[in-house]
Amino acid sequence: MNIYQFWNDVLAQNADAIRNYFHENAYINWHCTNEHFTVQEFIIANCEYPGAWGGEVERVEKINDLIVTVTHVFSQNREMSFHVTSFIITVDDKIAAIDEYWADDGIAPQWRLDKHIGTAIHM
Repeated sequence: MNIYQFWNDVLAQNADAIRNYFHENAYINWHCTNEHFTVQEFIIANCEYPGAWGGEVERVEKINDLIVTVTHVFSQNREMSFHVTSFIITVDDKIAAIDEYWADDGIAPQWRLDKHIGTAIHM
């Protein structure tokens, strides 16, 4: 399975292409919002989300049938930005399960800024 093409299709909200990556009984868990989706529900949640999206896969690790990705996802107008860590289990080169953790990008909390600790990863 081409994980980069999978993410391209997800970001392009291409429902027909997304469906082809999954086993029929696959599931997707979004742990940060306590949601469990079937493939069809995931496609609705992903493809009917308003706006146009872009992104970049920043890291991929593969361990047997597990693919771990870290992806920067952002709205095309750059008003919203997230990092998502995905644990993708594959069987016969198709997705059987995904566990995802979404985080809003933003500045450090004020209490850490006040302590003058840490430095920016990206300038």
